[in-house]
Formats: sequence, structure tokens, C-alpha cells
Amino acid sequence: MARSLNLHLKIWRQASANAKGNFQDVEAKDIPETASFLEMLDIVNQRLITKGEDPVAFDHDCREGICGSCSMVINGRPHGPEKATTTCQLHMRKYSDGDTIWIEPFRAQAFPVIKDLAVDRSAFDRIMRAGGFISIRTGAAQDANSLPISKEAADAAMDAAECIGCGACVAACKNASAMLFVSAKAGQLNSLPQGQPEKHRRVLGMVNAMDEAGFGNCTNQYECEAACPKDITASWIAKLNRDYAMATVHESIIAPVGKGGGGE
Repeated sequence: MARSLNLHLKIWRQASANAKGNFQDVEAKDIPETASFLEMLDIVNQRLITKGEDPVAFDHDCREGICGSCSMVINGRPHGPEKATTTCQLHMRKYSDGDTIWIEPFRAQAFPVIKDLAVDRSAFDRIMRAGGFISIRTGAAQDANSLPISKEAADAAMDAAECIGCGACVAACKNASAMLFVSAKAGQLNSLPQGQPEKHRRVLGMVNAMDEAGFGNCTNQYECEAACPKDITASWIAKLNRDYAMATVHESIIAPVGKGGGGE
């Protein structure tokens, strides 16, 4: 028979980005251990609504660990205590009766709070618009083997493509760096032959957009890797740094020569 848990929640409440926030004490009684973390919040919200109180705002969508929406910090860790697990995949059986759980939003200047636990992560969208795409015309779907791709390249691209853009790497980093996200999204396309023509422009555009959004610098603490729910490794950051150096050289020396601007 499933247990029921009585929990003490400390939930960050903040009416808007400019409002002053604080932790609200909420008693969560008779929570089924079979409930997911988000289902637990659903139960809490229903009880708050019944009492005429404002429910807790939080982001969610697929609830299957795919969309990356469930961005919250649980007891000081993005997505909670389970490695390689999103908040929506975290279940209450991981907690004990009487536990105190602190719940707060991702903290980063580039992720301003919208309300309570919901933050604005549109900075990631701007980074993707700056280069996270292939713009060449591909026409109709090609036969699977019409463009040979090595297994190593395909595997690398698939590994990077697992990034769901949740922002846990930013929340875990003391500098609020987005390097793991950017390196995975750039690396996914740069690993494939279809991504090579725009590789330099892609890397420069995405890194510049990251800097403009206000994310901090990477200082190789590897907290991003530890917090990533999809196990994206920091080796992608090293690859991005190499690609950025090459792109900088190409844009400053090789590209101008190719245009006739540096041949005299």
C-alpha cells in the first residue's frame, strides 16, 4: 500500500519581476508517494484555490522530461536530488514523511522571474535565432543514405541533441553561464555535414547572443554537467571554444581575403 507524506514546503512567492519575493510556508499533507513532484504542486495549488488563496505559478508542459519547462530549484539543486532527472520526472517516493522542501525559481539575471517559480527563458530563444538552425534549402525529404554521415558524427550529433534547453546549467553555475546549452546546440549542427557551410557564422552568432543576453563566463567548475538532466558533458564546451577560436580567425583574416579586402 502506497504511503502518504506530510511535508513542509517553503515556496518562493513573487508577484512579478519587480516585486519583492519571499518564501511562503505551506503544509502539504497526505501527499501520495506515487505522485510526481509537479502533481504534488497541483494538489497544493488546488487546496490553495479552495481556501481562496493565489496558486503557485510554475512552468510545465509535457511532464515527460522532454520540453524542459519544469525549471525550478529544489533544496538548492536544479530539478532536485535525482541525477539525470527533470523536475517532472521526480517522484515523491524520494522524500520521507516530515521532510522540509525548499522550492525556488532558477536564479540568473538572464532569466528574470515572471511570477513565483516561473522565469522568462526567452534568452535561449534569442540564442537559437542567432544561429541554431541550417538555412540552406533542402527541398523534399532525401533518401536516408543519399548523404553519407559517419556513425561517429551521427552519434555525436544525437548526444548534443539531447539538450532540452531547460536552463539547469545556468541555474547551477555560480556565474550563470549558458556555455553548456550553447555548446550543445551549436555542436549538434556543427557535427553534421549539413551544418558545415554556416559553422563559423553559427558559432559567432550564438556566442555573441549569449553575451548580449547577460549570461556569465564559464570558469570550468562543471556544475552545469552535474545538474544537466540529460547528461550533456562539458566536453562540448571545449569544442565550442575551439570552434569559436577558429571562427574568429576565419572572420578576421580568411574571410576578408576571400572578399578581396586583404589581398593588397
